[in-house]
Amino acid sequence: MRATPSALRPASRQSPWRLTLRAYGAAVVASTLVLLTSGTARPAWSQTPADSAAVRALYTKYEHRIPMRDGVRLYTAVYVPRDTTARYPFLIQRTRYGVGAYGPEKYGRLGPVEALRRDPYIFVVQDVRGSFMSEGQFIDMTPHLERKIKPTDVDQSTDTYDTVEWLLKNVPHNNGKAGLWGISYNGFYAAAGLIDAHPALVAVSPQAPQADWFGGDDLHLHGAFVLDAIEYFASWGRSHPAPTPEPPGEMQFATPDGYRFYLQGGSAGSISTRNLKDSVPILNDVLRHGTYDEYWKARNILPHLKNIRPAVMTVSGWYDANNLYGALHVYRAVEKSTPQASNVLVIGPWSHGQWARGPGTSLGDISFGSATSTFFRDSITAPFYRGRLKSEGSGQLPEAWVFETGSNRWRTFDAWPPKETAPRALYLRERGGLSFEPPTTDKGFDEYRSDPARPVPFIERQATDRTSDYMIQDQRFAARRPDVLVYESEPLTDDVTIAGPVRPSFWVSTSGTDADWVVKLIDVYPDDAPEKAAPTGTGPLRPGDSMGGYQQLVRGDVLRGKFRSSLEKPEPMVAGAQTHIEFEMLDVLHTFRKGHRIMVQVQSTWFPLIDRNPGQFMDIYHAKPSDYRATTQRVFHSAATASRIEVNVLGVPIGEGGKGSVKVVP
Repeated sequence: MRATPSALRPASRQSPWRLTLRAYGAAVVASTLVLLTSGTARPAWSQTPADSAAVRALYTKYEHRIPMRDGVRLYTAVYVPRDTTARYPFLIQRTRYGVGAYGPEKYGRLGPVEALRRDPYIFVVQDVRGSFMSEGQFIDMTPHLERKIKPTDVDQSTDTYDTVEWLLKNVPHNNGKAGLWGISYNGFYAAAGLIDAHPALVAVSPQAPQADWFGGDDLHLHGAFVLDAIEYFASWGRSHPAPTPEPPGEMQFATPDGYRFYLQGGSAGSISTRNLKDSVPILNDVLRHGTYDEYWKARNILPHLKNIRPAVMTVSGWYDANNLYGALHVYRAVEKSTPQASNVLVIGPWSHGQWARGPGTSLGDISFGSATSTFFRDSITAPFYRGRLKSEGSGQLPEAWVFETGSNRWRTFDAWPPKETAPRALYLRERGGLSFEPPTTDKGFDEYRSDPARPVPFIERQATDRTSDYMIQDQRFAARRPDVLVYESEPLTDDVTIAGPVRPSFWVSTSGTDADWVVKLIDVYPDDAPEKAAPTGTGPLRPGDSMGGYQQLVRGDVLRGKFRSSLEKPEPMVAGAQTHIEFEMLDVLHTFRKGHRIMVQVQSTWFPLIDRNPGQFMDIYHAKPSDYRATTQRVFHSAATASRIEVNVLGVPIGEGGKGSVKVVP
């Protein structure tokens, strides 16, 4: 899912190509769309006239309505190489967000990589069922049907199969092979295409795939609701009554200050009722299903990823605020169900979809030392498809090809998480200390008062949605607040590299009957750090500013207290009682360098990234203004209640005394 930021209202190694053209057969001509309406949706990836001219020079575009097994026809644009002396594989993208460039004479962007356009391929872009120019009913996160008896038993797996079958029979000069890819929502469709895949579908790349909207993708973080889902659904949550090239709607804010808007708007249910008149069906469904019930389980694609036959390359970024969860769990699901599958994981230092655009040299204030996105497109994606679809090279990638942040280098592993790690724990200590050594005191806790009327912002600047760089932002603004606990190590004596999931295991209490527990793992730069802020100027610092004292977020996440034992069966917290909570944050591969410090911050609001917890056990979606109450939270760190962050370290850390000295033994 990718929200579109906008009073709220619904609203080459190849020889030069011969520019020859051979007509399609009669069956193809019969299904070609001769005329489309003039209105054109503008997708996020629409291109410039120069780009369009380059595509036109090498490809001929055809438009089809491809029939599915139940008779529904899906709009499909097919770009065929003008050089018809060779046979080419299909490279398919199925999209929620509109093929764009509707009309035979309008040419759109093709694949994700310039090298692929030069190779070439037969590029196919299709509006999914019920979206834009395709017929049928659009269903968000279409539930997969395990048993299909009637022709009307359809899902995204069958639509993918039927599309590949039609293309093979009706598009000439194909080599009998197909690849499939997609980012975000389109990544969900790529993942769905893996299930019961057509034999000709031999290579699939789910990129930032949505997998489980309640488990951790897009909408919820351990039960806490991500507020910009309201914006997304207001823009994309309405179905078309008939095929149209126009997008379904747009949500607009009367202010750039999302903090103020959501604070004044109240609960998600209040905003839906007052601002949207409860007019968005999918948002209404979301607000009716506040636990991980059958509605959400039906929309979880992960249990269905079994007996996978195509080669799989799952992609995401360490700072993908939308679907890093989906990528990690799609990879894990395939590994578990089909260990013999060719299943690889690629994760770079990217925000959502950043690998498909620009050079990828930086994000926010942080520079990565190289053009990471360009490297991915040219040295990972292009060889994967060439090998699998054209038999040019093996197409076999390392099991895990991941970027190590902090040290700014690509690394490969034969498993993810890497096998060469040792489990360690970073303990919260007295007087704000943080150490690999556990506490020894009999008693110890820190407390803060959390007031939902003054929530801790998730970034320092104004925004109406989750920003592309919030997961790497400087956290000094939060460390200054009295409702944020801060624990910090001494300067490290050696590099410390952690790999894999990060697991808070805390002893806490609250004066209410529910509370959110936001935990942030942070890399603190020394005051005399030589690094300068990235020249892109998208972070809070100005380009070239000193990074001295910078508190770089490495991983942050939240647990809604009532879901501490189960997402299916929430239970209240007992006011004033010590309670053990633990949860798994998303994976990292990060090096805290010598001279840096490791920091942990703990807080109970993170706004307006997630909705506010009223401090009492209730239906938070429909909380009234009178329901929100300030509460006092405690985090314990005695020998018996040793709150800690569990990590996997590449190398073995050994405490040398003090509150965080670390030595790494090879």
